[in-house]
Amino acid sequence: MDAAMLLTSSVSSSLLTSTEAKMAARASSCLVFSQGTCFSIRKAASFRPILLARRFSTDFTEGCLGSGSKRRARGPAMAAKKAAEGEKQDEGRYKHTVDLPKTTFGLRANAVVREPEIQKMWEDNQVFKRMVDGNTGGNFVLHDGPPYANGNLHMGHALNKILKDIINRYKLLQNYKVHFVPGWDCHGLPIELKVLQSMDKDARKELTPLRLREKAAKFAKETVNIQMKSFKRYGVWADWSNPYLTLSPEYEAAQIEVFSQMAMQGYIYRGRKPVHWSPSSRTALAEAELEYPEGHVSTSIYAIFKIISAPPASYGLLEEFLSDLCLAIWTTTPWTIPANAAVAVNPKLLYGVAEVHSILKDTAVLSKEKQANLKRALESGQTKPFVIVASELVSMLESKWGVKLVVKKTFHGSALENCRYLHPVNGKECPVVLGGDYITTQSGTGLVHTAPGHGQEDYATGLKYGLPILSPVDDEGKFTEEAGQFSGLDVLGSGNAAVVKYLDEQLSLILEEPYKHKYPYDWRTKKPTIFRATEQWFASVDGFRQTAMDAINEVNWIPAQAVNRIIAMTSSRSDWCISRQRTWGVPIPVFYHVHSKEPLITVETIAHIKAIVSNKGSDAWWYMSTEELLPHKYRNKASDYQKGTDTMDVWFDSGSSWAAVLGKRDGLSFPADLYLEGTDQHRGWFQSSLLTSIASTGKAPYSCVITHGFVLDEKGLKMSKSLGNVVDPEIVITGGKNTKNEPAYGADVLRLWVSSVDYAGDVMIGPQILRQMSDIYRKLRGTLRFLLSNLHDWKIVSAVSYSDLPKIDKYALFQLQNIVNAIRDSYENCQFYKIFQRYKQLH
Repeated sequence: MDAAMLLTSSVSSSLLTSTEAKMAARASSCLVFSQGTCFSIRKAASFRPILLARRFSTDFTEGCLGSGSKRRARGPAMAAKKAAEGEKQDEGRYKHTVDLPKTTFGLRANAVVREPEIQKMWEDNQVFKRMVDGNTGGNFVLHDGPPYANGNLHMGHALNKILKDIINRYKLLQNYKVHFVPGWDCHGLPIELKVLQSMDKDARKELTPLRLREKAAKFAKETVNIQMKSFKRYGVWADWSNPYLTLSPEYEAAQIEVFSQMAMQGYIYRGRKPVHWSPSSRTALAEAELEYPEGHVSTSIYAIFKIISAPPASYGLLEEFLSDLCLAIWTTTPWTIPANAAVAVNPKLLYGVAEVHSILKDTAVLSKEKQANLKRALESGQTKPFVIVASELVSMLESKWGVKLVVKKTFHGSALENCRYLHPVNGKECPVVLGGDYITTQSGTGLVHTAPGHGQEDYATGLKYGLPILSPVDDEGKFTEEAGQFSGLDVLGSGNAAVVKYLDEQLSLILEEPYKHKYPYDWRTKKPTIFRATEQWFASVDGFRQTAMDAINEVNWIPAQAVNRIIAMTSSRSDWCISRQRTWGVPIPVFYHVHSKEPLITVETIAHIKAIVSNKGSDAWWYMSTEELLPHKYRNKASDYQKGTDTMDVWFDSGSSWAAVLGKRDGLSFPADLYLEGTDQHRGWFQSSLLTSIASTGKAPYSCVITHGFVLDEKGLKMSKSLGNVVDPEIVITGGKNTKNEPAYGADVLRLWVSSVDYAGDVMIGPQILRQMSDIYRKLRGTLRFLLSNLHDWKIVSAVSYSDLPKIDKYALFQLQNIVNAIRDSYENCQFYKIFQRYKQLH
């Protein structure tokens, strides 16, 4: 590949026509180190004087950049004099004696007009397809991660798609048959919410599931068309006439097939366990659907639970303290206290029985009200109370509570197993149990209030001891009747406050204080979530975790440190909750017995549903009867079953794209050569694709994964409408209302910016950066124009053999080859910014 083609492949070919591009490639031998010493090999097989070349370079902007090949105009005085004398002005008298530059390639891009014209020419003439068909090398498959079809594109989308296009164009130049099928994620809650928000209250009440799905599909398809138009305007080449949509029947059928393969291997199960639940969306959420905004403040409490008995093994150890002995716990979710089933300790930690002395005089950190609460809680008995806490935390708790703690006895946590205490709300006896390494002395008391229905670690400990999985909270995040006096209260609001108040009244509250920490929010509604035990469908990651870990190490991760991120997230993740309580999505193809509620899921039932969905789409699940949806062997029992209403997690949708696209389309192959997305997809699409592929085939769906950072403003701040620092790619290309502040730069300037940044980390863009890119882009056009104008009459017969060249030319070619090699290496390593930097050095 020639240097000029390498230098310009990151910029869309709106820079050059195909003929001029070839000429620019041939002109690569003209680039040396400075414009002042450029020269070219001409048709006479001899060199023009270097002085003449320098003159061309100096006079370039005065002459050929203005009006073609005309010489500099004569002075007006001379012209007037000659005209007065009646002399005929001979403009071209000496023109034939000088080899002047000529080209139709303009200095100004006129991008607003020219780029759409050229892009239309690409589309009308199927340029991408013809180039692919004309190449004779092997296949190259960059599998497109589907953007979500619920709004306009932002700068992150532009960065992502243009990076993919740069890679694809390079592979085309390397003679590969490039296959790039664009895709869109079309199901899920965001689209469903968009539809609901567009309707008034009365219309929502009359909305049937089928009508909602119809409106959601229409909205998604309209958004796909809008986003596709924008991607095309970015100059991206792809198979735009045949994109993949997760709502298409063939895609949905392939997704159900993946579900079937996982189910038949025993990786899919239904269970009641705590999951992230969004009261604002009324559905379960996966890890990838959460965000952790800064500044969340919870109400944290220290409370005491009265011990009433100890097992024989530890009775002698605790006997002298039992009459006034309490367990001290700390929690940031007081609303889970009604669901408490145990207190967990770490068997390896050292604990102590501490006698509580009077409140210290120097307790300025505590308000009078908190001091009063503390005094009532700790001095409620006739004698001084005793509390069990982790020994390492005694001094910290003294300072926090404002009391003096005198340790009377120490022992390991294992000694507390099977002690019994009174539940602070319902008065039932509950056990002390042994937890795991999640119990530390980094915060709290070293003892963990355990509610198996509201936490992952709590759930695991609960299974070990057979504890009840209580979750007295409904879909809206309100206490149920099972919570007794708190029934109907919002657990994240009035319910939380009511529990704290009750504990205070029962002399169980030691201290209440605000606690700032990271807390999971629903990424769509931007509201807090809760952990809540519900009946859900899960993918058992434990069943294939090690195979996934092994596959990760066989993939090429760029940048290399990205492998650490995906390993950490895959090794520590819990089972994947794949069911959603929504209407707009692919149904989980399961029937339930009317009376026993036992699920019916077999090879035959799933295969039958898959065939129906393949022909009619997933809407069929909603409008066909149970009898029609069941295979023939179950038809006579159709009255005993009802179809489920859960849909699949959208990450299961997009995570099945390897099966629906790579495994189905001609010319594509599995695994893909490359996946390229943002760093957030280590917990999203990269991971969901990996898990579904490993569970179904035992292989990773990709050979190489590239990740890029987020797009920030020029100050390194996250873009937001409230800050007014959002850079819209559409405005960058076509301009804004105020053309002075928001000029139209065109797609090539945006693409040049993408090629200039080190995308391995977060990247910055803003008005100043765009102005700099525009200046550099004009220099690039000027360079190309100069090269093309010098080659207007060059023919292959004018070439001079290498052996006949003088040493200075051979040296120039040697240096050129070094540049070509460096550029090629940068392309192969996907380090495009190094190419941009080298270009700047040449100028």
